[in-house]
Amino acid sequence: MEDLKKRKLDEIGNGQVLPNLNDSVSNSTVEELRALLDPLAKPQLVDLLARAGSQYPSIAEEIKSVASADPALRKLFVRGLAWNTTSETLCAAFQEHGEIEEGAVIYDKVTGKSRGYGFVTYKDMECAQTALKAPSKMIDGRMAVCNLASEGLTSSSTTPDQAQRKLYVGGLSPETTSEMLLAFFSRQGEIEEGSVAYDKDTNKSRGFGFVTFKTVEAAKKAIDDPQKLLGGRNITVKLADNYKGKVSQSQLPASVVPVPVHMNAGAPMGYTYPQPMVTYPTASYTSPPTAAIPPYAAHPQYSYPQYGVKKETPPPQTAIGGYPYYMPKQ
Repeated sequence: MEDLKKRKLDEIGNGQVLPNLNDSVSNSTVEELRALLDPLAKPQLVDLLARAGSQYPSIAEEIKSVASADPALRKLFVRGLAWNTTSETLCAAFQEHGEIEEGAVIYDKVTGKSRGYGFVTYKDMECAQTALKAPSKMIDGRMAVCNLASEGLTSSSTTPDQAQRKLYVGGLSPETTSEMLLAFFSRQGEIEEGSVAYDKDTNKSRGFGFVTFKTVEAAKKAIDDPQKLLGGRNITVKLADNYKGKVSQSQLPASVVPVPVHMNAGAPMGYTYPQPMVTYPTASYTSPPTAAIPPYAAHPQYSYPQYGVKKETPPPQTAIGGYPYYMPKQ
């Protein structure tokens, strides 16, 4: 079979007509080929199909047809959208890469406001791959980022070094827009994602934002850059992880107080253990109802006989040595 395949390839090189794939496997059945392919690992199968598709256009078209039929390879997840971005503006931003089958911004069911992300599904898998080559896109003044929806947030955009590439920018002027923020930091390197943080209700700037560079080196340059004046204000630039409010181990919550514990001889003294102070509601507490106590029946009063007390006459006393002395009775 290998000799036949080699001869066919030589014929292609000599300018002869492309052979039909069925001619080279006429002596093999589908069941026999399945039995040969079943024990192969996925990387081996991918490599085998890739080489076969590169040699036979019919196989390549079949691979594209099967792949495009799976929406998971055509559906993109788009995050970082502005609160005023609609489904129409989202689709308009991605139409440059190809025909869109479906696209929508996701809204909160209770408030009816955008949740800041959406989905775009292309009709062709190749269009989705083209869009992924430039995942960052400016939409309504915000830098949105896309990746395959099947990957979620575990895509290549969220690499392990993202903590060293994402910066928090504070002290922004209310007039500073996302475009101004990105233009200011683009001097340090290529930006993957970034925008000013806006309030969901008022759509006004919250005075800070985030910028994610594509490289760690560019992020370090932005932190070390002495020029920190943007929009007429001195801004703060640091790693986004350092911005997050984290309670250090040395800090105790308000409901925890240190209590000294006396240790045995040889043990360290003065060590404190956090003891939670449990509070109980008192305002709504009501005492349990007291059961009615039946009155006691009156008891008859008894009279007791009265007895007289006989008084004894003390014995005569005689002074001895200046102290009184009582003479015993005879």
